[in-house]
Amino acid sequence: MKIYGIKNCDTCRKAQKFLLTAGYETSFVDVRTDGVQRADLERFWAEFGDVILNKRSTTWRRLNNAERVALPLNLLVNFPTLMKRPVIDHNGSLTLGWTKDVQAKFMLF
Repeated sequence: MKIYGIKNCDTCRKAQKFLLTAGYETSFVDVRTDGVQRADLERFWAEFGDVILNKRSTTWRRLNNAERVALPLNLLVNFPTLMKRPVIDHNGSLTLGWTKDVQAKFMLF
């Protein structure tokens, strides 16, 4: 299982802690320092569409109007912190965020 996020993101840390406690083996990809492969971003875009783009982020607010009108996938390649997070890849199945629904999906009984 791969978790894509930012190391200092509270939500990403909560997700990783929960998943480790639940017995999952995880690897963490810090999109800021490690980057994200274009192929992965294309999968995320195909799965989530516009929802993956965090237009409330500090990164988004720092973009000028010319940058904001770029193709969303190109924005994510150039500014991976625009990605909503965490994105969790579990056996090829993707989830976005750390909502109650996502948490329930990963609960082991």
